[in-house]
Amino acid sequence: MVLNLGILISQNGSNMINIVKACNEKKINADVKIVISNNPNSKGLKKLRALKTKSATVLIKDFENKKAYENKIDELFKQNNVNLICLAGYMKILEKDFLEKWSGKIINIHPSLLPSFKGLEPQRQAIEKKVKFSGCTIHYVNEIVDDGEIIDQSIVRISDDETVDSLKKKILIEEHKLYITVLKKILNVYK
Repeated sequence: MVLNLGILISQNGSNMINIVKACNEKKINADVKIVISNNPNSKGLKKLRALKTKSATVLIKDFENKKAYENKIDELFKQNNVNLICLAGYMKILEKDFLEKWSGKIINIHPSLLPSFKGLEPQRQAIEKKVKFSGCTIHYVNEIVDDGEIIDQSIVRISDDETVDSLKKKILIEEHKLYITVLKKILNVYK
């Protein structure tokens, strides 16, 4: 079985680029069929052009409501035979109808050890609470933000002089490794 991936991004897209490169280099038996961004100025889309991967920009303002917007995303994923959606810095909350259509087929990466520090700025939250470890989590997406079943996690130690930026960089290195590890795990389930 080959995983046909659809990726949703909003910003820099470093995890998306990492996944595309791993597929192109045959590190995983998967193919990125389409990357969709809700941000026409996404740095990730600009980086993607060099990798010759199909992409689309879908803007919520172009639709009557969020349901119509998500129906367009659903249509694009189905047209491209996507069987797993990877959220990689997608900054919108997916609605119930979309989640039901793709139940068990959407994964997200979050820069904390869930269930701790859900939502925005988890690195700042970790430093403010003076925890000694943080990391990243990949989980299945459900209706509650950063709450779905955890697939895997990676841990980083927080040093005494840690800053939000330095912690973000440490965690991002682990995110890139973890996403590929998890995609391999998912592939093994389908074998």
